[in-house]
Amino acid sequence: MTLVSALALAEGTRTWEQSKFEDLVKGTPQGVALRGNGGLELAPAFKTVATLPSTYVWAIASDGAGNAYAATGSPARVYRITPDGQTTPIFEPQELQVQALVADKNGILFAATAPDGKVYRIEPPKTPPGAKADAKASWSATPYFDPGTKYIWDIVLDGAGNLYVATGDHGEVFKVSANGQHALFFKSDEVHIRVLALDGKGNLIAGSDGSGLIYRIAPDGEAFVLYSAPKKEITALAADNAGNIYAAGVGEKRPGSLGPGTTLPQVPMSSVPPGSAGIANPSVSPTGPVPAPFPAPGLGATGGSEVYRIGPDGAPTRLWSSREDLVYSLGFDQRGRLLAGTGNRGHIFAIYGIDDFADLVKAGGSQITALASAPGGGLYASSSNLGKVFLLGPGPGAEGVYESDIFDAKVFSRWGRAGVRWGGNAELFARSGNVDNPDRNWSPWTRVDSTTGSQLNIPPARFVQWRAVLHAGNPEPTVDSVLLYYLPKNIAPQVDDVTVQPGYRYQPIPHVTGTEPPNPGQPRFDPPPPSVRDHDSIGIRWSAHDDNDDQLEYSLYYRGDGESRWLLLKNNLNDRYYSFDASLLPDGGYTALVEASDAPSHSPGEAFVAQRESARFEVDTTPPAIMNLSATIEGQQLHVHFRATDSFSNIKRAEFSLDAGDWQVVEPVGQLSDSKTEDYDFRTPLPLSRPPEPSSVTQVSNDHVIVVRSYDRFDNLATAKVVARTK
Repeated sequence: MTLVSALALAEGTRTWEQSKFEDLVKGTPQGVALRGNGGLELAPAFKTVATLPSTYVWAIASDGAGNAYAATGSPARVYRITPDGQTTPIFEPQELQVQALVADKNGILFAATAPDGKVYRIEPPKTPPGAKADAKASWSATPYFDPGTKYIWDIVLDGAGNLYVATGDHGEVFKVSANGQHALFFKSDEVHIRVLALDGKGNLIAGSDGSGLIYRIAPDGEAFVLYSAPKKEITALAADNAGNIYAAGVGEKRPGSLGPGTTLPQVPMSSVPPGSAGIANPSVSPTGPVPAPFPAPGLGATGGSEVYRIGPDGAPTRLWSSREDLVYSLGFDQRGRLLAGTGNRGHIFAIYGIDDFADLVKAGGSQITALASAPGGGLYASSSNLGKVFLLGPGPGAEGVYESDIFDAKVFSRWGRAGVRWGGNAELFARSGNVDNPDRNWSPWTRVDSTTGSQLNIPPARFVQWRAVLHAGNPEPTVDSVLLYYLPKNIAPQVDDVTVQPGYRYQPIPHVTGTEPPNPGQPRFDPPPPSVRDHDSIGIRWSAHDDNDDQLEYSLYYRGDGESRWLLLKNNLNDRYYSFDASLLPDGGYTALVEASDAPSHSPGEAFVAQRESARFEVDTTPPAIMNLSATIEGQQLHVHFRATDSFSNIKRAEFSLDAGDWQVVEPVGQLSDSKTEDYDFRTPLPLSRPPEPSSVTQVSNDHVIVVRSYDRFDNLATAKVVARTK
């Protein structure tokens, strides 16, 4: 690292490195996973199994034969999807959508509809023993349970065949036994119970919307709040074999939404899709209350998403968070990794530990709404906007490609070598161009050969991009970081403006000790210096920039009127301002020149300079002279005469004071003060003289003292006095 910095400072060689997740996420992965702690690896194999006629897929289930079943909306259907992708609708309810779906060990499905829906029992067609199953045979659907509530959010089956039904409007969970008997199992003080799961001990885990509560409900119905999440709504739950419970929370809690009795929205905000506000329940009378939109994953939630782990001892831990992605589903892969399906970018994350994760795949839909087991240890994943079903393989794909984002060097640059930290069977390619769109006649992809020094071998240009190709093998391929060296074509700096302010002094801006000046390639910001009025100072400030973002140093020169040579005033300046004593310059007219050099960022002989002159300014530090001052008493008036003259600038004004009285302005003989020499001749009334008191020892003088002063255009001041004596 020290060598890289030395090269950058000495010769202008710069680097572009990508290794962190926040940098790599700007690129385009195809079959490549992005590790949260940085780097690339092969993603699990991922392919589309089916694209459905319905827009939304809310839940999926699978049976022992590897078939997937999708619960959908717009239109409301349940589809059967074979492992080879053949899709058949097997249930078409009258309600707006099928919200939840589970399959028992005998292949019987239970589907919950909404709004104002029911739970239906869907049975496959009966096939006589020895007969071949008819793929076109109809499935039978019968109402199984009607909770009489507005919404059914989730259903889950336990090992004994009991069906638990989570509902909205009253925050209730119902239990339907295998023989069809049903009863209220749990009543919360929340409006919605949004999601259900079962732990290894047979307890029901429930997540709410409103206060973000996670309940553990024992088989006898006794409930305990395991955790009050910082988020408003619990959208997904999962439990592993070690007794850990995982939960996803979205949405910001509102003030007053943390306890019983709170007024909450009738539909979870993360369940409102864009453009669905006008879709209402047709069974509601138009004269009644305006119904809520039907629930659907969407963009309503704000504040991002978090995933929590509640340990067997009940201690909660935040594992993962995102400001952009909302978690809609949780599940486990064959290796026991926790997977999170998210929106609204359609990503699937693997979460290993606290802030330790990988961005595995990006699906074609906007939201990954559900996960279910698939044949061979894989996972089915469903998406909404568009409605699709994918297969996530148990192992990595055969090959993955990652293309970086486009790097802009700002100026035409020569590209050197690549420094890559990688392992396994991986390849690196690069290309360059002079427009920001690679499709507009960039150079072709060129393989970077690590055996010959990793030279990029691409044309000099302003823009560059790299591509990594990972091939499956042992060891598994990884790319930890990519570092590209480049040398920008040096461009002369520019001095944009020079301002001279006579009569002002700039106060120095304190620099923080222990900090180094910015390296080349990093823009520098200089705040404007504070200035104070100072008659004896001259301030010069300027602005400059360098397209290479080189570090600049400055020199100041001045030249008097009629002179041909510039004289050095100050060099080796890093700040973009300078003040000096005005008396250092004789009175006269001057021009300043600022010279900027990028020498600190380049080798000797490689630096460029730029110059800019200021507007003409004048310096006058010599006060005017007062000559021929006289004062005579003429009756009750004092007649005063004097001349004010200045060697450089015009006389600005004159004043007088009689017998220590207030200053009074006096105009020159010609009335206008427009010359370097002005004559003043005026009369002013004398104050009444006071005769001495008979008993006074001190004799009172009737003489008068007059003081005059004169200013030139630069406010230099001259004074003089004279005594007018009584005859």
